[in-house]
Amino acid sequence: MRTIAIRLLNGQYLLSKIQHISTQHNIKAGVILSAVGGLQKSKIRVPVLDGEVKYITPLNTEIDSLHGTVSTNGCHLHITVSDLNGKVYGGHIKQGCLIRTTCEPVIGILDDTTFNREPDERTGFDELVVGTSA
Repeated sequence: MRTIAIRLLNGQYLLSKIQHISTQHNIKAGVILSAVGGLQKSKIRVPVLDGEVKYITPLNTEIDSLHGTVSTNGCHLHITVSDLNGKVYGGHIKQGCLIRTTCEPVIGILDDTTFNREPDERTGFDELVVGTSA
């Protein structure tokens, strides 16, 4: 496994930057090993129940956890953040998470593996399909 460690800056969008890193480094299958930092704004999708999609948008938070799969074919990332009072929020990261001060993601790149996303009729989402590279 190879790794990429990077520092993202204040005012950058977290998901866009991770997607850009995936493209820039041609990551076919990767995982977030670690990430710490802060967010000015968040857009987090909470669990979808009965087809109802909801988002929460906590402000001025610390990133307590960020994990998931990363690929040029799509990312699936979950985040846990805490606010100034220590209240914790979590769910699926969406476009709109704006970095406050810094964010330090470390991505592990899996050799001989590919991640693709394909529609799944059972879930209604594009889901992970794991393959092997030649």
